[in-house]
Amino acid sequence: MQTIFKNIKKFFIKTDKILWLLTIAATVYSIILIQSMQRGFEYNYLTSQILAIVIGYIVAVILTVIDYQRIADKWIFLMILSLALLIAVFFVGINVTGTDDTAWIVLPGGLSFQPSEFVKVFFIITLSKHMQILVDKERLHSLLGVLSLLLHTAVPAVLIHAQGDDGTVLVFLFIFIIMAFVGGVQLRYFLIMLLLVATAVPIAWNFILNEEQKNRFLAIFDLDGNALTNYGWQQYQGKVSIASGGMSGTGLGNGARVSSGIVPEQENDFIFTVAGEELGFIGCLLLLALILMIAVKIIIEAFKARDYLGKMLCVGVFAMISVQTIINIGMVLGLLPVIGITLPLFSSGGTSALAVLLAIGLVHSVHYHRDVVNTHNGQLKHNRYKYMRNTAYYN
Repeated sequence: MQTIFKNIKKFFIKTDKILWLLTIAATVYSIILIQSMQRGFEYNYLTSQILAIVIGYIVAVILTVIDYQRIADKWIFLMILSLALLIAVFFVGINVTGTDDTAWIVLPGGLSFQPSEFVKVFFIITLSKHMQILVDKERLHSLLGVLSLLLHTAVPAVLIHAQGDDGTVLVFLFIFIIMAFVGGVQLRYFLIMLLLVATAVPIAWNFILNEEQKNRFLAIFDLDGNALTNYGWQQYQGKVSIASGGMSGTGLGNGARVSSGIVPEQENDFIFTVAGEELGFIGCLLLLALILMIAVKIIIEAFKARDYLGKMLCVGVFAMISVQTIINIGMVLGLLPVIGITLPLFSSGGTSALAVLLAIGLVHSVHYHRDVVNTHNGQLKHNRYKYMRNTAYYN
């Protein structure tokens, strides 16, 4: 018993208490919004959300006390698991109401989960380890090294694209770009990628995107026609709901538009509209402030990590949360097309909440073990730092 109390005391001393508090505040806020929103629905979104959050925190605590180096050493297993999950979708995957992609697997008991959400976290781990290996072998600046990273990203991206979930593909690509840039991939490769993307855009528009995907882009610029009747309906109603809240909102449980469910998927991708209508501009600002502080805290942990691997894990989690937030808010405000991206820690959906908490658990592991002076293979290799940008931060 004494040992248990000693370990608990050690955990609270070494863990990142500010990041825990910010994360708890965000999940409590999300529960409040979902509780208020679901009064207009028969389905109980709150129960599954709370269950996922509880499990997420338990696993996050477990990940915290495990050295992230040991987790990353299992990267081959995680790559195989990722491929198995993504391939399984083609055989047993289902389409969930309100989506146009087949990316969910139903578990016994009727619960469903989206494998790509977990694969995002596995991708951050495996890509971080991959980059660490290239740095150790001094191949990060070589063409073959960069191509291997591109292949690492392309495999899950292509499989997820085949499932119809191009929004998640976009998140994968941005995670890769941010991690590669911060990790030290030379700028000339980004210039080449930019030129290739510029060349690919007209090809994608004419030969890859279907009519529905094109209309989602066009809806952003067609506020008088398409936006009011078809593909822009969701964004238009979402903006009306946010505007109706004014400065302080109508009050929790008092939003008429929330009660009517006029905004499609407001429990999920458009949860921001619930905050806007019932808590107003102040509620929206608080929501964004919480996510911003979490993202800033994560990137600070990257600067303080003990080694290259820890830094890249934190950068990957920062990229995932930041990119998803920017895309989601852009969708809701009509600045970006609707591509089915959840708002981290806030959107209803157990898989999304659980995956984000797992990712934050990795960041806690980096913080918890940053004073460890030895890795699995002996002493740290200080020449890894020369590959990091802004090396003054890492001295």
